Amino acid sequence: MELMMHLHRNNKRQGPGSEDATNLAVTLAKIDREKSYKIADIGCGTGEQTISLAKMLKGNIIAVDLFEEFLEKLKEDSKNENITAHIETLAASMDKLPFEKEEFDIIWSEGAVYNIGFKNGINYWKEFLKPGGILAVSELSWITNCRPKELEDFWNGEYAEMDTIAGKIKALEEAGYKVLGHFILPDDCWLDNYYNPLLDSHKDFMEKFGDNEVARVIVERDIQEADFYKKYKDYYSYGFYIAQKL
Repeated sequence: MELMMHLHRNNKRQGPGSEDATNLAVTLAKIDREKSYKIADIGCGTGEQTISLAKMLKGNIIAVDLFEEFLEKLKEDSKNENITAHIETLAASMDKLPFEKEEFDIIWSEGAVYNIGFKNGINYWKEFLKPGGILAVSELSWITNCRPKELEDFWNGEYAEMDTIAGKIKALEEAGYKVLGHFILPDDCWLDNYYNPLLDSHKDFMEKFGDNEVARVIVERDIQEADFYKKYKDYYSYGFYIAQKL
């Protein structure tokens, strides 16, 4: 985990995404940009989407991540941005949150819920949402019903909850949400904003940790993941799901 933190700390994103995608999710949620909200951004990483939210919305955002180093980077970067919402940071595990029941108007999470599993995350986080509150979460999803065996074997080994968009929507509905909208992240969210900067950071990372076998495995897996995406991007992506607590 410490090696992963070192590798990702200086990257803007720790997973696929973009400011345009965050903006589209806010629009689909029909969030009034003139009102003030209490928002939790769970698994925020270095906070690129946190800053986007703070520029688009008003109120208070609590940015949650396990790594203090990521949160410090978020604090540094947010100083230079014209934000309209106040950002606080909290170092905590996303499955052990110190929040009150029905505390938040909006819970946001981009590319992070897989750490505790999609169904576990959406059910656990729901208790912190007010009735009628908004959940916006991006999640690895199959975008076809048929996939090459090599690809399916790879992702079944990496993430057992990988499912179709229809399967994710069904899980949200069964958890007590009304789905307001969803969309698929485009290629630039993966390549320009995530994989290319990540692969570029490997050189410095290996100069520092190249003698560590775990570091070498991390780099090899990153390269394999990026190659798989380039080869099989017609079959999977991140789905961005916007839902309302009933």
